[in-house]
Amino acid sequence: MATKTQTALITGAGSGIGQGIALALDQMGLRVALVGRDPAKLERTRDQLTQKAGPALVAACDVADRASVDSVVERILKDFGGIDVLVCNAGTNVRNRSLEVLDPADWDLMIATNLTGAFNLVHAVLPSMRERREGLVIQVASISGKRASVLGGGGYSASKFGQAALGICLGREEGPRGIRSTVIYPGEVNTPILEGRPVPVAQERKEAILQPADIAAAVRFLVELNPRAHVPELVITPTVDDYF
Repeated sequence: MATKTQTALITGAGSGIGQGIALALDQMGLRVALVGRDPAKLERTRDQLTQKAGPALVAACDVADRASVDSVVERILKDFGGIDVLVCNAGTNVRNRSLEVLDPADWDLMIATNLTGAFNLVHAVLPSMRERREGLVIQVASISGKRASVLGGGGYSASKFGQAALGICLGREEGPRGIRSTVIYPGEVNTPILEGRPVPVAQERKEAILQPADIAAAVRFLVELNPRAHVPELVITPTVDDYF
């Protein structure tokens, strides 16, 4: 457990996994910066926080917009003095996923959000971590970024493989500077993104698969881990599913 107040920047914090992570880290006593595209959703997340480490910061931002990311990170560094934990969680998928019907615009959207968005955050935050020679960067990728998935789709899988490569390279390059990087590969999680599936997900299935709190627990484990220990990759799947 950290002995000083830490700050976490969490993207996609308005719902689902990002919201779960924000709640967990807030409960741990971290200050949190909530980043996402929908200010109203971010405010609803903030309303659920204890904010015992200090007021949470809400910042509306599309991670695909590099200038906006740079501005938000600058604001967080100014207000909080540093970013100890960066959680690159913002992500998206589309309804028409097979290569037969995948629209190039949808491909561009997934690459811009899932991959370029993660890079934009890393690029903006890393200099301050290098200066302090410490920090933890977490990529919330997908099992589709470990084993390409027809269910997730070719575009989504490609973007998540790229995000995973970014996280692994980051850890290998920055480890000597005291910066750790973990790629989390969640299996199916009950989040609003399921509503975009080509085939609706049954309620019974939603209850059996991973919940946002499960991914948040994994993030909490990484944050609590002694900085001398590094977890490059972490796979977490529903118990009811085979790891295939």
